[in-house]
Amino acid sequence: MKKKLSLLIAGVLTAAITLTGCGSGKGNDTSSEDVFRVGMEAGYAPFNWTQTDDSNGAVKINGGSEYAGGYDVEIAKKIADSLGKKLEIVKTEWDGLVPALTSGKIDAIIAGMSPTEERKETIDFTDVYYKSDLVMLVKKGGAYENAETLKDFSGAKITAQLNTFHYSVIDQIPNVNKQTAMDNFPAMRVALESGVIDGYVTERPEALSAQMANENFKMVEFKEGFETSEEDTAIAVGLKKDSELKDKINEILKGISDEERLEIMDTAIKNQPAAQ
Repeated sequence: MKKKLSLLIAGVLTAAITLTGCGSGKGNDTSSEDVFRVGMEAGYAPFNWTQTDDSNGAVKINGGSEYAGGYDVEIAKKIADSLGKKLEIVKTEWDGLVPALTSGKIDAIIAGMSPTEERKETIDFTDVYYKSDLVMLVKKGGAYENAETLKDFSGAKITAQLNTFHYSVIDQIPNVNKQTAMDNFPAMRVALESGVIDGYVTERPEALSAQMANENFKMVEFKEGFETSEEDTAIAVGLKKDSELKDKINEILKGISDEERLEIMDTAIKNQPAAQ
């Protein structure tokens, strides 16, 4: 009887565990009360990047041997610490970030993402945690090194990252030779250095980062630049619709002063692997 009873109890426990893992229609949602799972590309320095060790406070990337560092990682660490959770970085391609969030694979997107109206139809955003201006990255010594206005890029081969507002503003350049959007920033840097493109639209921290990493690049800041909305140049944390984390994270962000945010960004630019 004892053996049969033990088997019966074991069977009940197994069934309960199975139901717990598959129930509630959460699919791939493996959330834990003790873990804060953050999705990012880990390829958009100085906001986020991939490195081989934990130097300068980098965090282990889930499921691999690499680590993620950068401005977004530092902000994520502050949020996780304040929430009393362990930070887990889930490296995800840009186009996969929102689906990963809505499907429950991650708890938040902290990846240099702008809270556009289009994205707000699918997910919610916290208050802004960084704001930046749009610039152009070009080759040093090239035809566009001394450009000052959008008109100066007339006829130039220009691109930006796929599914970003950076790509849509290219249409503001008169007679531009708009190129196919690219998946990520490393690919655009390669295309720029090889001459496939004349420049790409980006944000000031990324361009400054690229310029520091490669002496062949130059950041162009405009006297008369792109017309953008405030939400376009802002960056916020992406969350599931009606997430209970929104108010908590907003309170945490309020505790990070503008001076501290600037210091975090300056340190991230200095610490990026390519600049060392």
